[in-house]
Amino acid sequence: MSHFQVKAIQSLQAELSVPGDKSMSHRAAIIAGLADGDSLIRNFLPSEDCLNTLHAMAAAGVSYEVLEEMVGFGPIALRIHGRKGKLQAPQKPIDCGNSGTGMRLLAGLLAAQPFECELFGDESLSSRPMGRVINPLSQMGAKIDALGEKTGCAPLRIHGCSLQPISYTMPVASAQVKSAVLLAGLFCEGVTTVIQPAETRDHTERMLEAFGVQTQREGQAIRLTGGQTPQARDFRVPGDISSAAFWIVAASAMPGSRLLIRHVGLNPTRTAIVDVMRRMGAKITVVNASSQDGEPMGDLEICGAALSGTEIFPAEVPNLIDEIPVIAVAAALASGKTVIRNAKELRVKETDRITTVVNNLRSMGGEVEEFEDGMEITGGHALHGATLQSFGDHRIAMAFAIAGLFASGETIVENTACVNTSYPGFSRHLDAIMAEASDASAYELPTVSHTL
Repeated sequence: MSHFQVKAIQSLQAELSVPGDKSMSHRAAIIAGLADGDSLIRNFLPSEDCLNTLHAMAAAGVSYEVLEEMVGFGPIALRIHGRKGKLQAPQKPIDCGNSGTGMRLLAGLLAAQPFECELFGDESLSSRPMGRVINPLSQMGAKIDALGEKTGCAPLRIHGCSLQPISYTMPVASAQVKSAVLLAGLFCEGVTTVIQPAETRDHTERMLEAFGVQTQREGQAIRLTGGQTPQARDFRVPGDISSAAFWIVAASAMPGSRLLIRHVGLNPTRTAIVDVMRRMGAKITVVNASSQDGEPMGDLEICGAALSGTEIFPAEVPNLIDEIPVIAVAAALASGKTVIRNAKELRVKETDRITTVVNNLRSMGGEVEEFEDGMEITGGHALHGATLQSFGDHRIAMAFAIAGLFASGETIVENTACVNTSYPGFSRHLDAIMAEASDASAYELPTVSHTL
């Protein structure tokens, strides 16, 4: 079984780039696959999750060519041959692996197709709620059977049919649900509207616009008129700020450190991690900012400083849900108290991230109080090494590798193969950080090119 062995470091002086954004890579595989023509996608994330979505689109008839690969993982540049919105029936059930994003987005897309198919996943994904996406799709006329042992859970058998547009007010803010409904709406006659209770990631709307599909935004309502076909184009995926978050915390909490993270996505629905860390006292500067393919990006320079506790505001939670485990680590390293509430969603992620974070921090000497919807962390207690479980959750594994960089003794994080679901190459970057490497070449992830 794979694991991380982590020891404390004294200095962090580095420049690196993190792999492509996971959320955008899922969407690029889907939207380019629906497009009229061929699209060149660069900096695609070759993680297990995104590759499962790419393979799902291939099962529905979308072909692609690999132009460049990250050694040992998969394509980072590929040419996708779009199907002009006309998919074909998969020959067998589609494996979504561990990806809730992939399953929910594909459910929206496939519910509107003229064929039957089935989506399944691993044990973790099969325990996560799918009712939140089945409900609005059913209101559109979709016929979806949840076949899992737990009510409302995968596998999902989708009986594709013609759908009707709806106006749907989401009870809980979810970019995945919003995206599923909008993708289904592409195949409806009329206007589909999704109303958010709070701001969520807007990668789907931005990417649809980049591929020539018009949407309208009014307040928290997003509208899409069906019948539009995405138009092929080239698209470069920025670096994933959720992956960068681990190094942002490591550098922020280490006075005297300097870290430059290049070409990272700076979509305002994703940068709450920067806002929170600045509020805790981190010195983070954006340099070389630009906007490409409708998505802002740039370099982040982080200089270490003493951190103080903070409160995570309710409106921030939907756009921090992936970063909360590593924010909890930052809170343990800060002085004072940090309060994280209104985050019950964490209990239905790859694992129960509230209980897992609380237990692992306590194992390292942290002081944490657990609530049903979050936790309160009293920082400033010296952390010590421990043997910790990731429970197969990539963000837990990486968050506690960061904690180990500040703990006395050795920290062992077990069952870490899961990090490949979002951050292939993390272990190489971790090794370079532990070696206190300052040469940028130590952080380069090996690639191989094919004929363009």
